[in-house]
Amino acid sequence: QVQLVESGGGLVQVGGSLRLSCAASGIVVRFNDMGWYRQGPGTQRELVARIFRSGATDYAASVKDRFTISRNNAENSVYLEMNSLKPEDTAVYYCNHALAWGQGTQVTVSS
Repeated sequence: QVQLVESGGGLVQVGGSLRLSCAASGIVVRFNDMGWYRQGPGTQRELVARIFRSGATDYAASVKDRFTISRNNAENSVYLEMNSLKPEDTAVYYCNHALAWGQGTQVTVSS
């Protein structure tokens, strides 16, 4: 059974930074494609960033050059480093694998 547990969300001011973590069990992260999605108030869930088993990454245009997705093979975890945060980044952030979603972690950017 695949389980994904996110942490690291919170309240931050505009221009601030946060680091989200996703601890995985039931899969080996380095052998899988993993992603971060988000869902803001009144919006559909959208892809934020992906890291492929090859190590390649891609990002939504809205977060490119501000967010960085990475993984730690020893920790079997995936991370999302978020910098220069904007109010429009406010959302629940979800870790994703093809077989599972995490429960989500709230990120609120205050102006």
